[in-house]
Amino acid sequence: MKVHHGVEGINIKNPVVTIGSFDGVHLGHARVIQHLKEKADRIGGESVIISFEPHPREVLYPLEKKPGILTTLEEKIAILEQYGVDHLIILKFTLEFSQQPYQDFVKNILVDKIHIKGLVVGYDHRFGKNRAGNFESLQELSLKYGFFLEREVVFEENDVNVSSTKIRNALAVGDINTVNRFLGYPYSITGKVVDGRKLGREIGFPTANVQIPEERKLLPAIGVYAVEVFIGEQVFHGMLNIGIRPTVSKEGIVSHEVHIFDFNQNIYNRTITIKLITRLRGERKFEDIKELREQLEKDKTEAIRLFQK
Repeated sequence: MKVHHGVEGINIKNPVVTIGSFDGVHLGHARVIQHLKEKADRIGGESVIISFEPHPREVLYPLEKKPGILTTLEEKIAILEQYGVDHLIILKFTLEFSQQPYQDFVKNILVDKIHIKGLVVGYDHRFGKNRAGNFESLQELSLKYGFFLEREVVFEENDVNVSSTKIRNALAVGDINTVNRFLGYPYSITGKVVDGRKLGREIGFPTANVQIPEERKLLPAIGVYAVEVFIGEQVFHGMLNIGIRPTVSKEGIVSHEVHIFDFNQNIYNRTITIKLITRLRGERKFEDIKELREQLEKDKTEAIRLFQK
């Protein structure tokens, strides 16, 4: 997949395009991508996704609580590449850009710069100033400029409409099973292993303290999760604690600590990826270290049982 930052000097063969934030790249997005590729293949063309950085809500609603993102730009690129997209065009989203009428976007970007042959849009897609560009208005422009237009039907999983908003809501309450089902793959976080207080080592559960570099990355609700840990080419099982560790700390600062099963390598300053499989329990304060250790043993036993299924 070729990644383009902007549209200057771009050269794509018979481009068939879809547009959107594609945050999370969930099953609904996957359906659009599948049809995008099919339409491109049919005319001997190439599939093109136009996406935006930063997320439009961050620009349009600066005083609102930041919506956060499900996928960083690097994660989005990796997932779209796995889906076999030919081109990803990343447009910088600014307030000035958002004021562009949809007619100008179609003419100046899609037609004059990309030389679009086809456009595939989601069932509720709207864009341009005041989100005035909808399927009906795009139909007029497709006839005017000579490109075909396709609209996707809503994608449902078990009779539920899949959307990034629903995934965010499930993540906020720690419902990783729903998150992963809607995504079609395990939700992941990537970060660097940094020095911690090494309290876990003292009770027989050494942990890697993971620092997440992307502040906008959405994390699941506080709790303990069964996870897969990717270190280079190696994959391990483990459990991740996201929380304030009330039994051993009074700082009240949320940390991300992963205990990797049967592991004794030095991975300080290494970047690791953690894929969340399921939530084991919420975080709570224990009476003492002994009770905490006993609960961690139960958590580990339950996680191992899940991985052995």
